[in-house]
This record gives sequence, C-alpha cells and structure tokens, in this order.
Amino acid sequence: MLRAELARPDEFARLLGAEVAAPWPPPLNDEQSNRWMIRLLEEDPGNGNWGMWYFLLREGPTGGPLAIGNGGYKGKPSADGTVEIGYSVVEEYQRKGLATEGARALIDRAFRDPTVTRVIAETFPDLAPSIRVLEKNGFVRIEGGSEPGVIRFELRRP
Repeated sequence: MLRAELARPDEFARLLGAEVAAPWPPPLNDEQSNRWMIRLLEEDPGNGNWGMWYFLLREGPTGGPLAIGNGGYKGKPSADGTVEIGYSVVEEYQRKGLATEGARALIDRAFRDPTVTRVIAETFPDLAPSIRVLEKNGFVRIEGGSEPGVIRFELRRP
C-alpha cells in the first residue's frame, strides 16, 4: 500500500477500498516519511502491526469510504515498553475530532499489548491543534525531543 501511495494513486485507492481525500498526503507526510516506513517494514516484517495505518471515514461525500489521514507507530515497543505514535489528517477534515479519534485508536491498540508501558508522541510547539489532540488523549509534556525544535509528550499505562 505504501508503494502504491507513492506511485500509483488509483491502485492506492483500490487497495484501500476507499476514495482518497485531496490533497493527499496529509500534512507533514511526504515521500521521505513514506520511504522511511517502507524501510522499517522491509528491515523487519514483524513491524507490520507497529507501522502505518490509514484513517477512513465510513461515509465520505459520495457515500462510500474516504481516506482522510494516516497514523501509526514508529516500530515495535522498545525494551522499556515505549512505543511512539504519529498521526495526520488532511486539512479539510481537521478540527472535527478525527485526529483525536485516530490517535485514541492507536493508543488503545498499543495498550492492548501487555508489554507497552507508555506511548509517546512528538510535535512542534507551534502546532496547537496537534498539541490539543495529545492533551485530549491524556498526554503530558515531558523533557526531550528527538531533534531540536520538537516537543515530546507521553501517556503512561493506567
């Protein structure tokens, strides 16, 4: 699916069984992030369930399913039980609670794995809607970030 997303939009939509919202891909997703996920899965096919997922509305404007975003994990849980999530929704469908719902589904799925003790996520300090998605899902800001200018949040297992 990731390869089709890069090069064959019609095949991507067919594989999803859904129309794809335009413009695609969602913000902060690009060819580089797509290729990063492909490498993650090629290096360890066991990452499949800990990779990328697509967010679909059951009923889009034409009545059928519509891909409106994506999200997922940056690989399997670490030795200390940490897993990182990311998410994005196309602009037209932002500020409707859909990113919050998508992130919640990723969190719930992660915590169904007994080895997961915490979920982390990173964003930029100027992305107030993204920060709000994390806060609505119970995340708190912590120190650190994977690169300069990035802020990190965590949610520990209840």
